[in-house]
Amino acid sequence: MSLTDLAVAMIKKLPPEAAHTTTINGLKLGIGLPRISPTSWDIPVTLPRSGLALHNPVGLAAGFDKNGDVHVQMARFGFGYIECGTVTPQPQPGNPKPRIFRLSDDKAVINRLGFNNHGLDYFTRHLAKFPLTAQCPVGANVGANKTSEDFVADYETGIVAVYDLASYITLNISSPNTPGLRDLQDKGALQELLERCGDANQRAGGDKPVFLKIAPDLNEQAIAEIIETVRGPGHWLSGLIISNTMLARPDSLQSSHKTQAGGLSGAPLMAPSTQVLKAFASELNGAFDLIGCGGICSGADAYAKIRAGAHAVQLYSALVYHGPGLVAKINADLAACLKADGFSCVADAVGADLT
Repeated sequence: MSLTDLAVAMIKKLPPEAAHTTTINGLKLGIGLPRISPTSWDIPVTLPRSGLALHNPVGLAAGFDKNGDVHVQMARFGFGYIECGTVTPQPQPGNPKPRIFRLSDDKAVINRLGFNNHGLDYFTRHLAKFPLTAQCPVGANVGANKTSEDFVADYETGIVAVYDLASYITLNISSPNTPGLRDLQDKGALQELLERCGDANQRAGGDKPVFLKIAPDLNEQAIAEIIETVRGPGHWLSGLIISNTMLARPDSLQSSHKTQAGGLSGAPLMAPSTQVLKAFASELNGAFDLIGCGGICSGADAYAKIRAGAHAVQLYSALVYHGPGLVAKINADLAACLKADGFSCVADAVGADLT
């Protein structure tokens, strides 16, 4: 057993939030860090609308490195890109504990963290310590403070603050754990968000890729309205991340924690989030970069997201059960899937299941 595997086994014995804190602290100390290059698998991809160039399409989703503490360390596990955050303008403690629950029987997690983070000042200081490189792009996921009187203003503030420090920016309007936040996905609110955030992006420089992270709990009408809105006047958004955690509880869940409030992630999210991804990809027809997120536990899962229309993918919850060594395995298996089906590159497989 490697030092990393031993550390993962020990950390699993801790309560979920304590395990996460211990992991972050261990990474800061450099304990058990490998040196795996993101170029090891020869599966580069460039997202067509944003121009974001990745050595491989497997990224770390937001939520793990909320404060920009360990993105450099996590890049050493083979990720093609890292997304830090969600960060809010002001520090906030988040919701009362306990607020993370392992559903071990289901390889899932429920969280109701509520954007706990140290705020933009801390976040930007830490990102500034490590200038951007082409080796592993770093994204900044921005959100709104729970007590803010103007959620959109918080996103404007976030865009301007992280603009020079991130390879791309994500607007997280889909967390289920901040009351009223998901209302920003409604047509009128989304139009205002995009108009004001588009102006903020222009003020900051105008050429930073910006993604919108949306929920999986969307009916056909909501999907249609989001598509209509992002295609609207200005058409400046780079793409969508599909998806965040879900409120639904599949009948298949076995764990005693399945009734806990919060967003469900992990293996049970794979099918519904991929279905929503496919719905967006079918209608958008390549007009936006799509990042598939939710339930990825294997190379086959990552490949399924790509065939459903994703240009790149993200994961987080699977690391809770399989450890960071999973990243290398997913990349290797994804490369094998592409080769087995005769695709010469990732881009050739994007949307293969839509035709």
